[in-house]
Amino acid sequence: QVPLVESGGGLVQAGDSLRLSCAGPGRSFNRIAMGWFRQAPGKEREFVAAIRWSGGTTYYVNSVKGRFTISRDNAKNTVYLQMNSLKPDDTAVYYCATAIRDGALMDLNQYSFWGQGTQVTVSS
Repeated sequence: QVPLVESGGGLVQAGDSLRLSCAGPGRSFNRIAMGWFRQAPGKEREFVAAIRWSGGTTYYVNSVKGRFTISRDNAKNTVYLQMNSLKPDDTAVYYCATAIRDGALMDLNQYSFWGQGTQVTVSS
């Protein structure tokens, strides 16, 4: 297993901000991209954002464009998800994941390794 550790979740009010972090995997790992997904109760896991590790190209689901920003720190092997103007609909468990093959980065099946998730709850 490749360890990915998420942090930064919590309970906030609508309009607030949170920054999620995901540390790992190791530097020797051949990583194509890192992604963030989320899963709300009773719903399927959905794509939120992704970033290519080389080059930094980013991808977002339409519902978070302009509010969320994904970034990476190569030296720290860490990817971040800055979430601003949070809405109650953003409430979910957020997961980071690693893609080791290139392909459709919005497809969760493209990702080989997953963290355990961090809860984000946005109250109205």
